[in-house]
Amino acid sequence: MQTLDMKNLSVTIIQCELAWESPEDNRLQIQKHIEALPQTTDLIVLPEMFTTGFSMNAIRNAEHPGGATEQWLQSLSQTYNCAIAGSIAVQVDGDVFNRMLFVTPDAVEFYDKRHLFRMAGENKYYKLGQKRVIVNWRGWRINLQVCYDLRFPVFSRNCGDYDLLLYVANWPAVRSVHWRQLLIARAIENQSCVVGVNRVGSDANGLEYSGDSLAIAGTGDVLHDMKSQRESAQVVLNAQELLLYREKFPFHLDADSFQVN
Repeated sequence: MQTLDMKNLSVTIIQCELAWESPEDNRLQIQKHIEALPQTTDLIVLPEMFTTGFSMNAIRNAEHPGGATEQWLQSLSQTYNCAIAGSIAVQVDGDVFNRMLFVTPDAVEFYDKRHLFRMAGENKYYKLGQKRVIVNWRGWRINLQVCYDLRFPVFSRNCGDYDLLLYVANWPAVRSVHWRQLLIARAIENQSCVVGVNRVGSDANGLEYSGDSLAIAGTGDVLHDMKSQRESAQVVLNAQELLLYREKFPFHLDADSFQVN
C-alpha cells in the first residue's frame, strides 16, 4: 500500500446535462462551470462522453488524438493548474474508443473503456480497451474507469497500486440504486477513495439520468452526494485518514491471490 507523503486532494465534480452530439455547446457550458468555481482545485471530473452524450454514432462523433477537445482540456488545465478527467469518442487507425482522458498542464494520459455496454450496442461501434490505467497526480495514484466497468470488481481490484478509483458515467436513473451501491462497495472492498461522476437530464434515446455523483472515503463513508443537482461541487479527500485506516485494518494481508487475463 501507499507509503509516500500524500497530501489532501481537492476534487471538483461537474454534474451537468449534456447536449446531444454537440461538442461545442458542451464545451461551452462546462467551461462556464469551471470559470465559476469559487476556489482552486487539484482535479476536475466530467461525465462519460461529455461532448456528445452516450451516442452510438461513433465515427461521426469521434475526434482524433490531439483534437479540439483535448486541446481545450489542456488549455483549461494550464489556466487553472489542475488535472481534468472525462471521456470522449476518439478514433485511432479506423477504430473508435470510448477514451477517458486525464489531462494535466504538462501531459495527456488516457484509458480506453474495457467493458463495453452490449445492451446498448456499444460493443458493436467501439473498440475494446486492453488494459487498466493508473495515473499519478499530486501524490495520488488514480485508477481510471468508465461507467460499465463498475460492475466488474475483479478489474478494479486494488493490488496496493492505487489510492483513488475514478469513474465517469452515463448511468441511467432506472438503475441508479446499482450505481450508488456499487460505488460504495468498490470503496470498502479496495480501501480506496472513490469518486463517481454521472450526468443528469435526458438524451436522444429517451433515457433519463438522475446524476447521483458520489465522493466516498476509503472507509465507505459518503463524503458528498450530488443527488440530482445540476451544478459543480468540491470535496477534499483526506490522505492521512486513508493511510491510517489502511494501517489499522490491513485486510489486503488476507486477500486471495489471482491474475486478470
